[in-house]
Amino acid sequence: MTLFEAIVFGIVQGLTEFLPVSSTAHIVITQLVFGYTFPGLSFEIFLHIASVLAVMMYFWKDLWSVIKGFVLFILHRSKEHRTQFFFGVYILIATAITGGLGVMLNDFFGDAFKTPAVIAGALTITGLSLIFIERFHQYGQRKEEDMSVKDSIIVGLGQTLAVVPGISRSGATLVVALLAGLDRETAVRYSFLLSIPVILGSTVLAVGDFTADMVNHIGILNLFVSFIVTFIFSVIGIIWLISFLKKSRLIYFAIYCFVIAALVLLFIDPSTVMDV
Repeated sequence: MTLFEAIVFGIVQGLTEFLPVSSTAHIVITQLVFGYTFPGLSFEIFLHIASVLAVMMYFWKDLWSVIKGFVLFILHRSKEHRTQFFFGVYILIATAITGGLGVMLNDFFGDAFKTPAVIAGALTITGLSLIFIERFHQYGQRKEEDMSVKDSIIVGLGQTLAVVPGISRSGATLVVALLAGLDRETAVRYSFLLSIPVILGSTVLAVGDFTADMVNHIGILNLFVSFIVTFIFSVIGIIWLISFLKKSRLIYFAIYCFVIAALVLLFIDPSTVMDV
């Protein structure tokens, strides 16, 4: 891997991780464009760690509020911490569902999903889902205190779909949370905080791939640079997305997904997948 490629991978991962456009699809597309392959999932997970650190830094007050409320409610059963306790429970439930089903689906399908046709199809589905939730579904008014176990199950199942490259994790959680009747602010906050345990869990599962061969294959400098670039652009992506959602529509992301899907079908040769 060259330093330029390391920077590009960092930018791609950082900008797309939290946008409803599927970071996994963009990483796979970038690999296909460069004709580059990673040894296992270690490099992808490594970049995801930088993204989750960005979320933890940006949402540290929200994260601390949930953790503190969770612990204090267990210790004192205080009514004032009830909402944050159950919000934390709903994060854990959704994470458990995603983790369990995600491992089974990933083992079953493996790299079979990482083809131009599947990626293009999944991006199209992501785009159609965003259009549906924006144009044909009335936003709910339910907030954190109105959430239930049912909501966490629905969101957990929706998040599991992101095992398919092209199905956006953030997009899936946002869409199903809105379908469940949550208001936009609660759905966005829930989606961002859910990324923390999911990514950290993926890191634990992939820890065996972090070997000296992986480091030598990519290079220490490239790893360091790509990590820093991913972190910086993840923060930029988070700030921009939150600002964007306050004043604009998800339909623009849908259009982007359609364009990328078309470009994948038109310009990426399926035979190159065998070499990547």
